[in-house]
Amino acid sequence: MANRIPRVPVREQDPQVRARNFEEVCHGYNKEEALLEATRCLHCKNPRCVSACPVGLNIPEFVAKLVEGDIYGASAIIEKDSSLPAVCGRVCPQETQCEGSCVLGVKGEAVAIGKLERFVADYVRANPAPEAAAPAIEKNGVKVAIIGSGPAGLACAADLAKWGYDVTIYEALHKAGGVLQYGIPEFRLPKEKVLAHEIADVEKLGVKIETNVLVGRTITIDKLLDEMGFKAVFIGTGAGLPKFMGIPGENLCGVFSANEFLTRNNLMCAYRDDYLTPIHAGKKVCVVGGGNVAMDAARTALRLGAEVHIVYRRTEAELPARKEEVHHAKQEGIIFDLLTNPVAIIGDENGWVKSIRCVKMELGEPDASGRRSPVVIEGSEFEIEADTVIMALGTSSNPLVANTTKGLETTKRGCLVASPEGQTTRAGVFAGGDAVTGAATVILAMGAGRTAAKAIDNYVKNL
Repeated sequence: MANRIPRVPVREQDPQVRARNFEEVCHGYNKEEALLEATRCLHCKNPRCVSACPVGLNIPEFVAKLVEGDIYGASAIIEKDSSLPAVCGRVCPQETQCEGSCVLGVKGEAVAIGKLERFVADYVRANPAPEAAAPAIEKNGVKVAIIGSGPAGLACAADLAKWGYDVTIYEALHKAGGVLQYGIPEFRLPKEKVLAHEIADVEKLGVKIETNVLVGRTITIDKLLDEMGFKAVFIGTGAGLPKFMGIPGENLCGVFSANEFLTRNNLMCAYRDDYLTPIHAGKKVCVVGGGNVAMDAARTALRLGAEVHIVYRRTEAELPARKEEVHHAKQEGIIFDLLTNPVAIIGDENGWVKSIRCVKMELGEPDASGRRSPVVIEGSEFEIEADTVIMALGTSSNPLVANTTKGLETTKRGCLVASPEGQTTRAGVFAGGDAVTGAATVILAMGAGRTAAKAIDNYVKNL
């Protein structure tokens, strides 16, 4: 009977209301809803959902605990593999990972694994269990440095701390969290209620976090290894260098990268009336791109009062953003200009954006990624009125660490060269996440951080 129960819907803010506030869109499950959804799990003998999870979360076991009503037991199982469960429950692309591999999804709707993980983490945060004596971690006296406090760095640090290492994270910005802090909007990931709590949990393991330290300027990897006593270094600096199109007009006032726009709004709280962070949202905004970052930028600009267009050169079927994010964007009133590609940004006499010149596209043969290549339709030029253009075209790895560290090789795309285990071309230096792969997902970065932690442990033990 379990597979006949329909998926329990998730409560959300009304689209017309949420389009004008920064409160969380999805309300998540309450206890009754979560326990009912958990009963849909078939508890497969060979659970494909586990192998599809980059951190190997034991999904059937934690769901089984929920069926029993043992929420704290479910939390204990999750914590073995994930240091950021409330974050992952909100931002992971479950539809292409754990839920995408769920047997129930073959002929119906998969178990809402992400929403169940979120429920467990949120419930335990709101209803903490009586403080029990934490198991003593036997310290080994070995120091490991982590560069970057994003998902890869936090996951690597958490595992190493559990194994007794003396771990210090160095973060360039004034708050920890990396892309979780500056890239994902408040309405998808509340910073104080959720992110700060999970970062604090990592610190409770003994991990030290030093902010406002720009490795490559404030200190170097050579100094960490040669003078400060660290036996190994993990680089989890992400991919924060924005890409542009190289079209005329990109240097006009009113043109931003999505990184800058989102950082000002998220990390620097420009959306709050009690902060004086300047941000130019404009009245008519064009966001160029079709990924999750484009959706985040567009939905942020909408909430700041703009009419927003997403300009994307393929069809909706090829949009790389999560279907949930596209659905929410449409509900909120964002306009999708598909099969459309910018060729120039037009400015006024004062050097500010006034419109974006585009051409219509049609899909031709598949490109290297398997998606059909967009082809320009001759004579199809037209303009979209806009006073702000946000480029959300992807990012690459910041070259600072590689440029200031001897022996670190990079790829043609500027990413760090590293083995599947995270070993770079410099002894004692490991890397993972977007710094190695280019922009990817939070959970893939966490998986890379955990893999590198094992490699660091093996490396240190063989010194």
